[in-house]
Amino acid sequence: MERINQQRVRELEQSRALKMARSTHAYVRGNTAKFYEWLAVSPPAKRLPAGPAIWICGDCHLGNLGPVANAEGKVDIQIRDLDQSVIGNPAHDLIRLGLSLATAARGSDLPGVTTAQMIEQMVEGYGLAMAEQSEAVAPEPNVVRLVRRRAMGRRWRHLAEERLDDVEPTLPLGKKFWALTEDEKAALENLFDDPAVAAMILSLSGRNGDDRMRLVDSAYWKKGCSSLGNLRFAALVSIGGTRKSPSEYALIDLKEATAAVAPSSHKQQMPRDHAERVVAGASALAPNLGERMLATRILDRPIVLRELLPQDLKLEIDQFSRAEATRAARYLAYIVGVGHARQMDAGERRDWGRAIARHQSASIDAPTWLWDSVVDLTASHEAGYLEHCRRYALSQAA
Repeated sequence: MERINQQRVRELEQSRALKMARSTHAYVRGNTAKFYEWLAVSPPAKRLPAGPAIWICGDCHLGNLGPVANAEGKVDIQIRDLDQSVIGNPAHDLIRLGLSLATAARGSDLPGVTTAQMIEQMVEGYGLAMAEQSEAVAPEPNVVRLVRRRAMGRRWRHLAEERLDDVEPTLPLGKKFWALTEDEKAALENLFDDPAVAAMILSLSGRNGDDRMRLVDSAYWKKGCSSLGNLRFAALVSIGGTRKSPSEYALIDLKEATAAVAPSSHKQQMPRDHAERVVAGASALAPNLGERMLATRILDRPIVLRELLPQDLKLEIDQFSRAEATRAARYLAYIVGVGHARQMDAGERRDWGRAIARHQSASIDAPTWLWDSVVDLTASHEAGYLEHCRRYALSQAA
C-alpha cells in the first residue's frame, strides 16, 4: 500500500506542477497554503477588520464558485468547494476572491485601472448582501449567466462523457482513474452497504427511497491540486432498474478531508472530525451542496462523500472584457456575501457592512486593507509563480 501510494504521489506531483505552471491564476488557485503564509507576514494583515466569527470558504477563488444543484434539481450560483472551510474572519474570503480576480484580469491583459475598479465593485456587491433590504440583488453578468444556462441543460450523459470519457457504466483506468488496492476496494464495498449512504443518495429528487442501490465500479481518482497523498475515490452506482425501466447511474466523489490551512478564530466551535467540519461549512455557506454531502470514514480516515450532478460546474473564465470583469467582481462578491450574511443577524450584518466600508482609500473607493492586501499578495504570488516555473523547467530538463 505504501509503495503504491508513493507512486501515486509522484505522478500527482508532476500533474500539479504542470497545472500550476500554466498561468499565474492557476498558481494562485492551487496554492492556498502560500496565500495564508504570505498574508500573515504582509503589512496590511495588521489592519484587517475583525469580522463576526462565521463559517468562511477559506479558499474563495474564482474557480470555487459556480452553478450548484440542490437535492430537488434547482440550480443556484454558490461556493462549490468547502475543503478549507473554517469558522474564521470573513475578510479572508474577500481578500482571496480579490486576489483571484486580480490575477484573472492580468491574464486577460486588462490594465491596472480595471483591477482597481473590480475591487471597488467587489465592495459594492458584498455590501448589497449585507444590506437590510433582502430584495437587493446584484445583476448576474453574462459570463455567469452562460455557465448557469449550460448547467441547467446538462444531463447524465454530459457528466459521463466529461468525467468517464464515455456513457458506459464503467470507470476507465488510465488517464483519470487508477486501480484500487484490495484493501481500498473492500473498504468501498463495505461503505456502500451502509444504509446511511444509500439513504443520502436515494434522497435526491425523482428517486424512490425503496430503490436498490448497487456499487458497479470504483477507482482511485487522479484529481485536484491540493490533495496530494490523500485518498480520493470515484464510485459508480446503479439505482433501481427493472425489466421495463433501466437502471439510473450516479457518480460519487469520495475525498479525504484533512486539516484546513485557513486560520480559524474559533477552533473549539468546529467539529474535530475534518469531514464533519467540511460538511458543516458547506451547510452554512452553500446549502445546495451541503444537503448532498455526507461525512464518513474509509480505512479510518475522514471522508466527504457527495454525488456529482451534471449541473455542478465551475466558472472557467479564460478571458474578461473590461465591462465583464467589473460586473463579475460585483456579482461574485455578492454571492460570497449572501453565504456570509445567511449566518448573521440584522445587527451583525449592519455592523460588518459598516466595518467593510470604513477606512476608504483616498485613491480608490474600497477599504485600504483590502486593496493593499490584494496588491501585496499579487506581488508575492507573481514572484512565487516565476520561481515555480523555473523549478519546473529545471525538472523537465533533468
